[in-house]
Amino acid sequence: MQKVQPIRELEAIDRMKRALKRDSLRNYFMFVLGLNTGMRISDILPLQVKDVRNKTHIRVKETKTRKSGTFRINRELWQDIADYTEDMQDEEYLFPSRKTNLPLTRVQAYRILRKAAGKAGIEQIGTHSMRKTLGYHFYNQTKDVAVLQEIFNHSTPAITKDYIGITQKEIDDKMDNFYL
Repeated sequence: MQKVQPIRELEAIDRMKRALKRDSLRNYFMFVLGLNTGMRISDILPLQVKDVRNKTHIRVKETKTRKSGTFRINRELWQDIADYTEDMQDEEYLFPSRKTNLPLTRVQAYRILRKAAGKAGIEQIGTHSMRKTLGYHFYNQTKDVAVLQEIFNHSTPAITKDYIGITQKEIDDKMDNFYL
């Protein structure tokens, strides 16, 4: 299995958003929600409107870990949710399949992201890329690996750094400009 990477360049994130939005508002919002919460795709897809509308946090029992997860909805994401769900009923899935009354599957989500990534010129992308992208940019803005470790529910900072793709080259580049 190929290891997916975070999307490191902000312009690439914007290209990806544009490619998804051209195809479907649903697909665009799935990407935006994943980017801005750090939730796993397996926890995003079964969400219903009532789980996010007029909320400050998304609370789920994480599929992978079976632990309770709480994900903050900031002001910008709250507005995105309000706009996206405006004409939806509380019991509707946020990301319904076009063929069934069920939510998208992981495979469908993967295909959607890969197709948009191809149009946006992005490689090494998968469903985990949204979560990794949040981690990468959060870390670069805050340098707070402890909070990120808590968001991701990782057991060590080393796991978190490896997960978000902090590479030896990036460490070396920072060390090149550091001298006491």
